[in-house]
Amino acid sequence: MMTIRKNNNQLELFEKDYSEFAKPILKWAGGKNQLIEDIDKVLPEKFRVGGYFTYIEPFVGSGALTFHLLKNYYSKIDKIVINDINPVLISIYKYIKEEPERLIKELRTLKEGYFTLSNEEKRKDFYLKKRSQFNSISSTTIEKAGLMIFLNKTCFNGLYRVNSKNEFNVPFGKYANPSIYDERVILANSKLLQKAIILNGDFEETYQYIGENTLFYFDPPYKPISQTSSFKSYSSNKFEDSEQIRLKKFCDKITSGKNYFILSNSDVKNLCPDDNFFDDLYKNYCIRRVLAKRSINSDSTQRGQISELLITNENHFSRW
Repeated sequence: MMTIRKNNNQLELFEKDYSEFAKPILKWAGGKNQLIEDIDKVLPEKFRVGGYFTYIEPFVGSGALTFHLLKNYYSKIDKIVINDINPVLISIYKYIKEEPERLIKELRTLKEGYFTLSNEEKRKDFYLKKRSQFNSISSTTIEKAGLMIFLNKTCFNGLYRVNSKNEFNVPFGKYANPSIYDERVILANSKLLQKAIILNGDFEETYQYIGENTLFYFDPPYKPISQTSSFKSYSSNKFEDSEQIRLKKFCDKITSGKNYFILSNSDVKNLCPDDNFFDDLYKNYCIRRVLAKRSINSDSTQRGQISELLITNENHFSRW
């Protein structure tokens, strides 16, 4: 549980409503901040203006949509469930919810150690030592959670990538003044996550938490559309076509239970206009193509706007 600190300034900070600062604390490949407006447009009307609902996000990642919904629909969300297969990521959410002050303390130590160093080479050495330390910790301790946030903010392009041994291996980012953390954001996120159920498992395990008026949002590992797409992998477990098909069957199960889903994924037609993988797979659902900015390609000349997919079962709503 949260504890109140004695320092008057900190007490004021803790008691003040900082919900406006709630947002993802991690940079994340494929994060949905830039698609929030598009996703808002496909939210079922009953969720925006109706009564209570349950929200489930089985691939939470940085949680951009989770925090957006919590900030804007908090009073209407009866239950929220977030899940991810990455255990360290999920431990961060748990520490934010249950022990935000301890996490802030860990991050403060890392930030002070980093910024006391006078040049880039020394900061790079510090980064590499912390990366090695992160990989040497086998359990999801608060130390490892803090290190993941620190590495995420100081590594190249803010990526989280692991090799076949599940070791974080992203190089140093060379940022002049990276923002390691914002105490207000952590405290705001902690407040909003108090009603969240936080899971670490397979996406199908979230089905048991369905309530009345349930909305799922799926943001799975995207189907690659370039040879560099694997650079954004954050798990040693590959999400191959068979997994994409399994996810579609799960969407069928959600729909047959008269629940709602929104799913985002890459548009493979960016690479091959004749590739109908998703168009065929989700042919019974509504498929939209929306523009998103590519910002994770290692080659800066290959960054720009591409289309991504938003898929919903809204065409089934009228039948219910």
